Amino acid sequence: MSEKSEVLISVDIETSGPIPGEYSMLSIGACLVDDDRICFEVKLKPINENHDPKALEVSGLSMDALLAQGEDPAAAMQRFAEWTNNVTPQGSTPVFVGFNAAFDWSFVNYYFHRFTGANPFGFTALDIKAYYMGAAGVSWEDTKSSRMSKRLHPQQLGDHDALHDAKYQAELFRLSRKLTEEERR
Repeated sequence: MSEKSEVLISVDIETSGPIPGEYSMLSIGACLVDDDRICFEVKLKPINENHDPKALEVSGLSMDALLAQGEDPAAAMQRFAEWTNNVTPQGSTPVFVGFNAAFDWSFVNYYFHRFTGANPFGFTALDIKAYYMGAAGVSWEDTKSSRMSKRLHPQQLGDHDALHDAKYQAELFRLSRKLTEEERR
């Protein structure tokens, strides 16, 4: 096992569509997995007008409102990088933890590289769905949050608010981690 400590950071985003570059990341919520009171949240100005109405319906976000009130993406990503670096002690590694991490990480990675030149999380992410699949010995179909919640009984719920969902995901990860700890005993 590595001597270098890792800081697990749950990250959730809301977007205007399915892929970065063509669509915008509209909000970011993040928190420490082991202390979700330490958190970060920002709503961003869209980078273009492209949007899937279904994506906006899910999040409840408005392109027009974010264009007027959202934070400039470069400033938002710089603040997110600074927050990530501030919660990660020197000599430790920040680990991006996401629920369907491939989706969220792709946007976050794109935005970090486009607007700051580097991603403090590096080029990897830890996926809660895959972790749970291995910990619980279930099929991919059983990694839906609704099915996980039935087994794990989290106190929080997801509601497509990025910060709320980051906290919910952090709890799902902690509960999944307990499954692996119980298995080791």
